[in-house]
Amino acid sequence: MFSLNRDKSKMPSAADALPGRNQSILPNPRPHRVLGTPIAGPYPDGFQIAEFALGCFWGEEKTFWEQPGVWTTAVGYEGGLTPNPTYEESCTGRTGHAESVRVVFDPSKITYEQLLRVFWENHDPTQGMRQGADVGSHYRSAIFVRDDAQRAAAEASKRMYQERLAERGYGPITTEIVGPPAPAFYFAEDYHQQYLDKNPNGYCPNHSTGVTLPEGFTATPLQYVD
Repeated sequence: MFSLNRDKSKMPSAADALPGRNQSILPNPRPHRVLGTPIAGPYPDGFQIAEFALGCFWGEEKTFWEQPGVWTTAVGYEGGLTPNPTYEESCTGRTGHAESVRVVFDPSKITYEQLLRVFWENHDPTQGMRQGADVGSHYRSAIFVRDDAQRAAAEASKRMYQERLAERGYGPITTEIVGPPAPAFYFAEDYHQQYLDKNPNGYCPNHSTGVTLPEGFTATPLQYVD
């Protein structure tokens, strides 16, 4: 039975985490409704995967699929303890997962640094276990990195964005940078995939700060043009 009184802003312990299941809750994913590409692969050779958590995944997935060079996107649960959780389980705070977006992209058309810009500028990374009125560990900010290059870029962008936020009076960034390796990404239920294409007037909060990264940010070599 789910606990109704548990503080959802705290990460669960292994003993408190829900058991989950061995089978995927999305065994036969449909193609992307907007891009027409497979959301669970196979992905084209040479393409890369980026994964982010920045609050409610419905609106954030749309933000990413609209970027030129993004080949496919999907929403799921990541960074927690429960294998193959359901949405209802995630919302209890007892899975440890964050609502996440997988972005598969062509690095010849869009860079990982450009995706990091989209990440930072489309939520408030200083709010801890929430985004606005959406409260709980499943709404936390996180970057799940898949290799050392992604980690270096994520850390560099975090330092730069912290400087910009501080100039505008914001507090410390609470975003987690996890990996490599990135934790398992569990695909969310079909009705969550490309939700705002299915429901154009659906819930889509925007908690961005209005603070931007420097133009021309790159991480390797570490430099930017203001």
